[in-house]
Amino acid sequence: MFMKPTLSDIEDLALTAGEILRQGYNTEHTISFKGAIDLVTEADHASEALLLHQIEARFPGGHIFTEESDEIWGQNEGTWYIDPMDGTVNYAHHNPIFCVSIAFASQGTIINLGAVYDPLRKELFSAERGKGAHLNGQKLRPSVIKELQKSLLVTGFPYDSWTNPNNNFDNFVKMSKMTQGVRCHGSAALDGCYVAAGRFDGYWEFSLKPWDVAAAGLIAQEAGARVTALDGAADYLFPPQSVVFSAPGIYDQILNALRKTAR
Repeated sequence: MFMKPTLSDIEDLALTAGEILRQGYNTEHTISFKGAIDLVTEADHASEALLLHQIEARFPGGHIFTEESDEIWGQNEGTWYIDPMDGTVNYAHHNPIFCVSIAFASQGTIINLGAVYDPLRKELFSAERGKGAHLNGQKLRPSVIKELQKSLLVTGFPYDSWTNPNNNFDNFVKMSKMTQGVRCHGSAALDGCYVAAGRFDGYWEFSLKPWDVAAAGLIAQEAGARVTALDGAADYLFPPQSVVFSAPGIYDQILNALRKTAR
């Protein structure tokens, strides 16, 4: 039988990695490029190295999906989804919107535990399946809004938006005209958690990776938000991870609007 983490374990990992990001935030960064606008810094690598070391030492044998090392094969049924820093472009420009995201599944893609930590605001979002979602110990609830026109949404754009025809720009313009506004923060994990907390009423984005939304998806669901793939499927981790997070009252309105322009 393999060692399974508890929610407290996941939270501690996120807090420890987040401290690395916090300490390095105001320093000069070493930046390399995975693509034209896809960056990685020394802090991404340091955070990931710590998380991998801790997980392999305390919970060995798990399968790990992580942004900088991609995929590490394991021998047991435990699966980890790790983003050592979500919001690297922000971090590289000293923009204070970034986080650590960690999720764990004991079988397949059914996420059991998740934590997202914003080290500058010291906000720890976390959830355990069937036990609700919390922000620093306080229970989370999505907004109760029921009209899309009165909503505030958030979205993001793919790293290949310069060349990808499905770059989300048309949706951004369309949804901006149908709501009180659409924001772009540059951190999928925080965007999803902000829907869980009622700070945004909905979030959508195309062509993500599983580590971008695994933890935030569980947190939003446990808070009471709707979380699905863009086509309405329950498995939002199925490639290419095009997702919708929404307050229950406007979920159908968001999905219908996006379906009319999605390619």
